[in-house]
Amino acid sequence: MKSNEILVSGAGIAGTALAYWLRKAGFAVTIVERAPEPRPGGQTVDLRGAGRTVVERMGLMDRVKAVTVDQRGLALVDRKGRITVRVPADSFGGEGIVSEIEILRGDLARLLYEATLPDTEYLFDDTITGIDQETDPEAVTVTFEKAPPRRFALVVGADGTHSVVRSLAFGAERDLAHPIGLYTAWFTALDDDLDLDGWYLMHNAPGGLVASARPGRLPGEVKAGFSFRSPPLTYDRRDVAAQREIVARRFADVGWEAPRLLRAMRTAPDFFFETMAQVRLDSWSRGRVALLGDAGYCATPLTGLGTSLALVGAYVLAGELAAAGGAYETAFRRYDTVMRPYVTKAQELPPGGAAGFAPTGRFGIRMRDLSMRAMTRRPMRAVLAAQFAKAGDIALPDYGPAEARPLGAARTGR
Repeated sequence: MKSNEILVSGAGIAGTALAYWLRKAGFAVTIVERAPEPRPGGQTVDLRGAGRTVVERMGLMDRVKAVTVDQRGLALVDRKGRITVRVPADSFGGEGIVSEIEILRGDLARLLYEATLPDTEYLFDDTITGIDQETDPEAVTVTFEKAPPRRFALVVGADGTHSVVRSLAFGAERDLAHPIGLYTAWFTALDDDLDLDGWYLMHNAPGGLVASARPGRLPGEVKAGFSFRSPPLTYDRRDVAAQREIVARRFADVGWEAPRLLRAMRTAPDFFFETMAQVRLDSWSRGRVALLGDAGYCATPLTGLGTSLALVGAYVLAGELAAAGGAYETAFRRYDTVMRPYVTKAQELPPGGAAGFAPTGRFGIRMRDLSMRAMTRRPMRAVLAAQFAKAGDIALPDYGPAEARPLGAARTGR
């Protein structure tokens, strides 16, 4: 084991961004990823606020803009497909509900992955099965599903809401993830006949049901979604067919383009079903193990700030590890100090929360539509502007050049 070798679990946006900054500071980085290769495609994510600043500091903004998705904004539609409300993408300075910089999650992760090569080691098609911090106080012994056991100076979980690292090092997932009463299915539909005209279209139906479709990056590519409010459901996360049936039953009688999207869902290879939940922890580290992004502080897609939290968290964590001169405990405390206010604000849901996104009755839908029409005018504009401004509500430190040192015990530091 190298004295400055760090294992990162997860090759998504958070994990690859962290690897980039750690390698820039001179650390040795290994990333383990359950998927057999970088995950392509995925849904569209917003690049906004401090997240944009981090990408600019990486020198990747031009490459990001070259693969952004062209979207005109958000439009609400009734069951017959008639547009009732439009919110253009340039509202709120281009950082509103739909950001001026929208990119597929897989495209952003791929750009970050490429930026870490060739100096980052990747263990694809594998996962962590055990974390031992007791046997050796100078290292973490990690066991894998396939690779032989190895020792690392530190381990970082950047492996999403259902983090394996968090479960192993922090405790049972059910005690740390807090559902907000929404389930969502995402998938890609290939349909040249579904004319979105560049808009992210969203249809609400009674019962807390939301069907949506937004343009992908390729011709005829539609990024579709079905969301619904519900108390906790019991289902097998490995049984995709059963998950499709849950969604199909919920949306069987919904109008607009829901029937067409349900047919596409049946065969979509990238179907993904998930409960929306926030992860809230008093500390993001335990010994030599730390958490990053959704694994430590998932804010849910309703906030639109998950990507910013991942990028900013990676930048701060790597910067503090480099600045602490090897005192990882000091670095972890500083990481918490810098990020905690930003995370706390980011986890505040938009006005109305789940009920505002998915009203259960027709009256609630009409009231939500009225509020959307008024959101670009006073006083609603001020309320929504404050929500969107959270993306930039952090003073990013300028860590400057730093040399990685052996990751030992904490010493007196900042």
